[in-house]
Amino acid sequence: MRLAKAGQFLHLPSLSLRLNTFIFTVVFILVAVAVLYPILIMIVQSFQSSLPGQPVEWSLVGWRKALTEPGMLDSVANTFKVSFVRQGLAFLFAVPIAYVLARTNLPGKHWLEFLFWIALLIPGLVVTIAWILLLDPDYGLVNEWVQRLPFINGPIFDIYSYWGIILVFTASTGVAFKVVLLTPAFMNMDAALEDASRVSGASNIGTFARIFVPVMGPSILVLILMAFIHSLQTFEIELILGSPSRFFVFGTKIFDLIRDDPPQYPAATAIGTMIMISVLPLIVLYRWYSGRRRFTTVGGQYRSNVVELRRWKWPIFAGILSLGLLATVAPLILLVVGSFMNIFGFFNIRDTWTLSNWTDVLTRDAFITSLRNTLIVSGGAALVASIGFSIIAYITVRTRFFAREPLNLMTWIPLALPGIILGLGVLAMVLGNPFLRPIYGTHYILIGIAAVSGMTLSVQMLQAVMRQISFELEEASVITGASWLQTYRWVVLPIITPSMIAVGLLVFILTSRNVSSIALLGTRNTRPLSLLQMDYLLDGKLAEGAVIGTVMVVITVGIAIAARAFGFRVGLRS
Repeated sequence: MRLAKAGQFLHLPSLSLRLNTFIFTVVFILVAVAVLYPILIMIVQSFQSSLPGQPVEWSLVGWRKALTEPGMLDSVANTFKVSFVRQGLAFLFAVPIAYVLARTNLPGKHWLEFLFWIALLIPGLVVTIAWILLLDPDYGLVNEWVQRLPFINGPIFDIYSYWGIILVFTASTGVAFKVVLLTPAFMNMDAALEDASRVSGASNIGTFARIFVPVMGPSILVLILMAFIHSLQTFEIELILGSPSRFFVFGTKIFDLIRDDPPQYPAATAIGTMIMISVLPLIVLYRWYSGRRRFTTVGGQYRSNVVELRRWKWPIFAGILSLGLLATVAPLILLVVGSFMNIFGFFNIRDTWTLSNWTDVLTRDAFITSLRNTLIVSGGAALVASIGFSIIAYITVRTRFFAREPLNLMTWIPLALPGIILGLGVLAMVLGNPFLRPIYGTHYILIGIAAVSGMTLSVQMLQAVMRQISFELEEASVITGASWLQTYRWVVLPIITPSMIAVGLLVFILTSRNVSSIALLGTRNTRPLSLLQMDYLLDGKLAEGAVIGTVMVVITVGIAIAARAFGFRVGLRS
């Protein structure tokens, strides 16, 4: 045996290699079952007219309904129309904000960045409730105030509309998602080109437009693809704001088809298959472009540079702070206010405030059960992600396993699948297999799909850490006779433990607010707080939904502060 040099893989004795190959193959099979099998079953069931569990009847009725019934194709078109518009608007704000936070002398910029990180983690339904309180056409505060002005008759904005959906998404995760990812990437850019531009007489704005944006173009383009895919995964905002005006996207259409009596599985799986086919090329393009780009922005002569904002410092600070507060503090204040209202949205009645919403919700068995379910499902998914995905990251980065590239590719598939599609695939898999049917509606299936939903980001984070570990440490362990498991346990694990904790915290937060992936799989006995809140909102009980939202924010923000204590940061690297 010889020591591995930089860029090589770890060499193991033949006996240990055979055992490791067996273990790695088992991991590969488990990932394939969790990721590929649900997709295959969903495609197969789209060509069946029978319900899951019944004798198979092959038919094109599902595809015929998906392609010809009024409203079906419109929901797909609405999905892409909404995604394109809100991504364009979000980038107009996010790129300049990330640049200012990363490259200038803006005061308090690290805290401002953290503010956008908090905005990213606040559940979408929480922000939705806040904007309903402001812009409901009947009782929204903004609409009521504006109608007091002369020549204004009727509401100026209806939150239950196409533009309402765009507004809420952009104000919640739309801008924050991009700011959080772009800021670290912008920090890593060498300032030499910017300095040369300024020496030639260009202004800060000219340098930003002609030098910075083109150089950072690869990172920005990669984020555009990622953000567009992320936008397709939203579900709950469209469900609450689109249903009253009959504005459907593919996710809400699938949700309604599954909730029909009887459930319309063939049409739902046909729509799911169409969306999956249309989205997969995006993830292939994302993987291809991010893998081939070689734009170096940090080199041996790297030096950073701080752009002086001069007289613009405080106006820009006020503007970014206002946007950050609008995305975080303002929704939380409105959420809490709404939770104490006797009739949600009506401030002019005699008894405006009450504690009954809190006492009613917190004393119900449904809340206690949902809180316990949230802790079980989120904690279980975090445990699976931190341990299981670290093994996947190790296999794909540190070994010569023959299927490491297909394994790595499979970890990217959950990113390409909108949550409602992934949930539909798992539902089809569970109901269509008599051996798996007993786990339908249990905590196990919810933990599994929640973990799979966070697979791509978790594996990528852990792979980045794995690449920083020298092979010499593992070679030294192997030389002493340690097996792969012993080497992983005593050498690799202690080094990556902080990153595993960060991954676990992130997956816990994402799972606690997850709606789309588990909406079709949770039952009354296993639904977490996110589904309980959605049920309240669909029933028109906005005040009770605000109570649930406040509890969820306390959980997510608390975990976010803990993640910050561990130095967690997400970013694109050029």
